[in-house]
Amino acid sequence: MFKHEIPNTPVHDTPPPLIEVSGTHLEMGSQIGEAARAQVQHSVANARILIDAAYNTLELTWEGAKIQARKYLPFAEERYPQYVDEMRGIAKGSNIPFDDIMVLNAMEAVTTDALHLTRCTSMAVNEERTADGHVLAAHNEDWIPEDEGDVFVISAKPDKEPPFLAMTYGGLLPNVGFNAYGIAQLIDSVYPADSRIGIPRLVVARAVLSSKRISGAIGRTLVQHRAAGYNHLLIHESGEIYSIEVSARKFEILHAHDGYMVHTNHYIDPQMKQVEKDPEELISSRVRYFRASRLLRQTEQHSIKSLQAIQKDHVNVPNSICNHNIAGADPLDREKTINALVIDLTSREMHIAWGNPCQNIYHTYHLDA
Repeated sequence: MFKHEIPNTPVHDTPPPLIEVSGTHLEMGSQIGEAARAQVQHSVANARILIDAAYNTLELTWEGAKIQARKYLPFAEERYPQYVDEMRGIAKGSNIPFDDIMVLNAMEAVTTDALHLTRCTSMAVNEERTADGHVLAAHNEDWIPEDEGDVFVISAKPDKEPPFLAMTYGGLLPNVGFNAYGIAQLIDSVYPADSRIGIPRLVVARAVLSSKRISGAIGRTLVQHRAAGYNHLLIHESGEIYSIEVSARKFEILHAHDGYMVHTNHYIDPQMKQVEKDPEELISSRVRYFRASRLLRQTEQHSIKSLQAIQKDHVNVPNSICNHNIAGADPLDREKTINALVIDLTSREMHIAWGNPCQNIYHTYHLDA
């Protein structure tokens, strides 16, 4: 594995905060907002700065962004009022106007995907490919460096949905994590050309964590009137692994026939490639995809440690699997790995490094359902 010491890489001396919530969706949102008030307020301030800095590209002000985000709200409220309640709770608990929280959770939509910032890498291996027979999933979350300090872990016990453990940051609904029914979700941004006003992607992804069966999880990614789509890498404790490549109107379901799955930020299925916007801008995504695929398949018997080693890889730095912010980059094109996590679905654990995993240690969280 290639090693590079990258200057100016933040080191975190503490684990990401753990926030335990329970009750109705409004109550859980309020508990998140109160416990993470500083992080939520900071992430809204960061989003405003980002939109201001990108004005020449987006021709969008914060007030304009709020107007755009409101167009998505009726679709979210009609299909998933409970998750709109969570956002209302986050707003209430953090003393931030709901409209601002709505912009955060519809950011990709209101900026028409001009922010090619999310460069996540996701992968999974089933029990046939691990030394201890466990099912493992790994994800590097890449986003603007200013939001790195706003990362936290949520352990949730909703009144009427499965308990779950998830990573999030600032005022975003949780979506990368796993639930008590043995279903894990990792999401990667993709860039479909058929986006429309509808249910924001983050609301769609949040709903997946409430699934009790893998077919239900897949179905939730394909909900009617979705605004666009992610790639949802879905992993079940049985060892079934799927990538659901989604756009506003199309989808394809990929299955890990050989027990390995990797996904980054471009579509893999030939039908989905036809709706990809600006594929020539996604070259580094392809480099990470092939690199991670090769590293994953080099090992027949994986462990948490072997997946963590892949997460630290620096080939094609700074646009590597372990992604680094290099000073002087375009405000719309500077991101870094703000956390890296490995989920052991069999033992219901999440191991998370806060910041770049090449410089930060992993901390372990359990789902006690």
